[in-house]
Amino acid sequence: MRCTYTYPTGHQIEKVFWTKTQDKKEHEEFPDLSDDPEYSQRLQYLGDNQQNCNIRLSHVTLKDSHMYYFRFITDKDGKWIGKSGVTLTVTDLQVESPERVTEGDSVNLTCKSSCALTDRATFIWYRNSQKILTENKYKLSINPVRREHSGRYSCAVDGHTHISPAVQINVM
Repeated sequence: MRCTYTYPTGHQIEKVFWTKTQDKKEHEEFPDLSDDPEYSQRLQYLGDNQQNCNIRLSHVTLKDSHMYYFRFITDKDGKWIGKSGVTLTVTDLQVESPERVTEGDSVNLTCKSSCALTDRATFIWYRNSQKILTENKYKLSINPVRREHSGRYSCAVDGHTHISPAVQINVM
């Protein structure tokens, strides 16, 4: 997440950190994400103590979707927080499938994501957690579909560890 900040002339930065809240109890400090076990191994502060407050959060999951705030403290009892914050939205892969699948018909399953993927993204398809051979496209076409094609289908983007939730296909 990219971030820049400025602070009053004549002040020295004593501490910089990121937090997930704008609210705190009186006489308490905002919680520093780098002290949180959920984040400590995944959060990397890339900024400096001048203007840059960029961070990298790795191995993100849906529960990381949140508003994050940069905070800094100066030597002259100055404590500031970025009021607007930075919103992180984590998206998930999903398999779209028809509601009814009849033997002999043609069926198309689509691996969808609200992420902007490159044209070169390659997809991996799974049936019952086993990788199946495909043309590495975001659509899986089965024509004609047979009863043995019934199962739980999921997809993934090659090079990434996350696999979509599975959808059940029952061929009638």
